[in-house]
Amino acid sequence: MGQLDDKVALVTGGSTGIGLAIAQRFAAEGATVYLTGRHKTELEDAAEAIGDRAIGIQSDVSHLDDLDRLFAIIEGRSGRVDIIVANAGVAGMARLGEITEEQYHLIFDINVKGTIFTVQKALPLVPDGASVILLSSTNASTGVGAMGVYSATKAANRSLARTFAAELAPRGIRVNAISPGPIETPGIRGLGSQEAGGDPLADSLSQRIPLGRIGRAEEVAATALFLASDQSSFTTGAELFVDGGLVQI
Repeated sequence: MGQLDDKVALVTGGSTGIGLAIAQRFAAEGATVYLTGRHKTELEDAAEAIGDRAIGIQSDVSHLDDLDRLFAIIEGRSGRVDIIVANAGVAGMARLGEITEEQYHLIFDINVKGTIFTVQKALPLVPDGASVILLSSTNASTGVGAMGVYSATKAANRSLARTFAAELAPRGIRVNAISPGPIETPGIRGLGSQEAGGDPLADSLSQRIPLGRIGRAEEVAATALFLASDQSSFTTGAELFVDGGLVQI
């Protein structure tokens, strides 16, 4: 038996990186997993890799019409969603003085607007006792140069987890946040330049982490499984760090 047998889960931004690892782990534990992404081929490849328990639906969380279509499909096929992982997000680097309005809107629309309306539009399908997981970041707790806009969105998601947890507590719906540190994903590699087979950004981050390495997406997925399952039945409003001790030590 799996920890999520007969559960229905939604993982936004589930076609790559942390989202894909979470979707894979949930499916392995018995859940039917809906995963979303903006890129059709990447999403189809992810769903195929996960197997029969995965259903890929191309959508952009910053577009409310896409969210309406997403939840109409989920309602028609499954009738409910027991676990929501609001993972979809984008990053971008720009120092104060170089931030553009276009960059601001892109990052806030996906990371914050997308999180708010994913949860809000899902509520009619969410049963009492469900689990909602929002993705924050260690960037919300530290000052990282050139990451001000991105970090602000992740701090917003941490705050939303507290508010949503308070508002949904009467229904027994738990809302928690995961704050990963540097994790080995295509996204983090994309922020660094490739030189001689190495990645200066990832290498420099590893030197700052007490455990001496950047994390794996599977390690974040294990934390998501805890929050999605009955193992966390008395945990809500919390922030769990998966960061190798970066923020706490």
